[in-house]
Formats: sequence, C-alpha cells, structure tokens
Amino acid sequence: MTHEERARNLFLEGYNCTQAVVAAFCDEMDIDKETALRMASSFGGGMGRLREVCGTVSGMFLVAGYYYGYNDPKDFQAKSEHYTRIQELAKRFRDENRSIVCRELLGLKEQASSPVPEKRTEEYYKKRPCPDLAACAARILEEYMEEHPA
Repeated sequence: MTHEERARNLFLEGYNCTQAVVAAFCDEMDIDKETALRMASSFGGGMGRLREVCGTVSGMFLVAGYYYGYNDPKDFQAKSEHYTRIQELAKRFRDENRSIVCRELLGLKEQASSPVPEKRTEEYYKKRPCPDLAACAARILEEYMEEHPA
C-alpha cells in the first residue's frame, strides 16, 4: 500500500488530517505509532480547529523534519536548506490545491471554529476534501523523498 493510500485510509478511520499523514509514514520512522499520533494530534483542523495551515501540510512538514531536519541551532546552512525544502513542499501542495490554509481549502469564511470536532458521518465525508488532501500530501512527500533521499 502506498503512503497516499495509507493516509487516505487513516483519515477515513477517524484520525485527524495531520495524524493521517504522519502515521502513513510511521513504519519508516524510528518512532512508535502511538507517539507519532500524539505528537500530531494538536495540528488537526488547521491547528486545533483554528483553520490555519492545513493539517495535512503540517503532517507533511513533521515527517520532513524527521527525515531531513536539523538539530544544531548554530547550523545556519542546515536550517536554510531545511526551510527551502519546506517551502518547496508547500509550493507543490499549493500548486495542486490552490492554498495551504485549512479554511480556504474548506471554503470557510471564519478563521477559528468550535474546538469540538464534528462527528465523522457519511455527510461529513461528503462535504470534506480532507481524505483527498491527506492522500495528496502523502504523495507529494513520498515523491519528494524519492527525488531527494535523506
């Protein structure tokens, strides 16, 4: 199963958008699934349903940080290279989906919404592009990783 398929399926199982993308790559990271899911849990709904950066994009960035991130605060070169990489991933997502902002992708006018998540019903899935966005983010990251091995 591809990362794209895994991310879509994980979202459809009930995981938030960020969790779906991060968990899709969990088998390849040296981190257990429970820890990865907890780490990613705050970013769903555009960061705690604030409708800011799309959670699938945040998930893509979290995984990219694991594979390519820097850990020396004085390594300006590594920091610059990593931010270049993150901006490239954002561009690829934006090119396909017109935005990286949750509320824009969902067609919402208001920034923040209730902190209470909606129930995952058939109607919910009909009005949300989120499973497709999770799949897209995972595919973009997988393609990037194939082009730029860590």
